[in-house]
Amino acid sequence: MSAADTYLDDIRVQFRKLKTLAEDAIAQVTDDELVVSLDAESNSLAVIMKHIAGNLRSRFTDFLTSDGEKPNRNRDGEFEIAGNPGRAAIMADWESGWRRLFETLDSLSPADLLEEVRVRGEALPALAQLNRQMTHHAYHVGQIVFMAKHLRSSEWRNLSIPKKRSG
Repeated sequence: MSAADTYLDDIRVQFRKLKTLAEDAIAQVTDDELVVSLDAESNSLAVIMKHIAGNLRSRFTDFLTSDGEKPNRNRDGEFEIAGNPGRAAIMADWESGWRRLFETLDSLSPADLLEEVRVRGEALPALAQLNRQMTHHAYHVGQIVFMAKHLRSSEWRNLSIPKKRSG
C-alpha cells in the first residue's frame, strides 16, 4: 500500500472518529439544550452543528473542480437559528454535510491528493485542504464536547478515559 493510500484510509477513519465523538456528546444533551448558548457571544450546539454541516457541503461539493466556498453558501446564516428546529431537523442537516464529505473522500484516488483545490480563491493541494478541514472540524467538535459536558455536568458520561483512570 502506498503512502497516499494509507493517508486516504486514515483521513476517512479520523473524520469518522470526529463525527462519532460529536454525536456521542450530542446524544447526551436534551433537545432543549441543543439550542442553549452559554452567553451572548457563544454558539449553541445546534449552531455549531449547522456551521459544520454548511462548511462540509460547501467544501466537499465538487471538491476537485470548483472553489470550496460556494456562491450559494450563507455562512453568516449558519450562525443563526430561530427558535428550536428540533433534534430531527438538526441531525438531518448535520448528516447531509457529513454524507457529502464521506462521498467525496470515498471518490478520491491517491493521484487526486496533489490536485489543486481552491477555497476562497486560495489554491492548495487537495491533501493540504483535507488537513485544513480536519483541523477546522476538530476545533468545532472540541467545542461540541466541551459544551455538552458543561450542560450535562455531573450526568456526563465520559467519551474517553476518565480523570485519574489512565493507569
